[in-house]
Amino acid sequence: MHLQGHFGLFDDQPLYLPLQDASVIYYESFFQEVACTRYFRELREGIEWKQEVLRMPSGNVLQPRLTAWYGEEGKSYTYSSLTLNPNKWTTALLEIKEKVESVAGMSFNSALLNLYRNEKDSVAWHSDDERELGINPVIASVSFGAIRRFRLKHKSNPALTYQLELKNGSLLLMQGTTQHYWKHCVPKETFSCGERLNITFRVIV
Repeated sequence: MHLQGHFGLFDDQPLYLPLQDASVIYYESFFQEVACTRYFRELREGIEWKQEVLRMPSGNVLQPRLTAWYGEEGKSYTYSSLTLNPNKWTTALLEIKEKVESVAGMSFNSALLNLYRNEKDSVAWHSDDERELGINPVIASVSFGAIRRFRLKHKSNPALTYQLELKNGSLLLMQGTTQHYWKHCVPKETFSCGERLNITFRVIV
C-alpha cells in the first residue's frame, strides 16, 4: 500500500494475522520515524494521564499503567468498573486519527490512551466487547515508543494463540468477530523496557 502521509511517503505492506474467527491486520511501519518522535513527545507531555483505581473482589488496586480517555462530547466509556468521560481531542490526536481512518475506512469518535512506563506496566487478558462499542467493533491500535509483546488467545479453544511485537509507529486493526472469539493482553516483561504510548481508537455507539 502506497500512501501520501502528513510526513511524506511511506510503504507498508499489511500483515493479515492467520487467526480463526477473527480479522486482524498489522502495519509494522505505519508512521515514519520523524512522526513517531514528534507524536510521542506531544502526547507524553500534553495528555492528561491518570492512574485509575480498580475495584477488585480482593480490594482496590492501582491500574498497572497510566490511561486517558479522549473523544467527542458525550462519548463516555465504562470498563472494569470505571466510567470515563472524554477530554477534548488534541491536535496531535486528530492528525493521527485522520491517518488511521484513511486505512480503516471509517470514522472514530473516541480513543483510549495507555502509557506503559516500564516493563512492570501491563494490561491483563480482556476483550473490547463492552456494550457501548456495538456489534463487531473495529479497534485501531497505534503504538509509539518501546516495543512490547501483544498476545492473543481464543476464548473457547485455548490451544489457539498468537503473539507479535508491536513496534514504534505501528498500527493494528482488530475487526469483525475478533472481540467475540479472542482475548488479548500486553504482559509484564522480565527485562528492562522503555516507555510505550498506545492509542486505541474506537466508536462509541
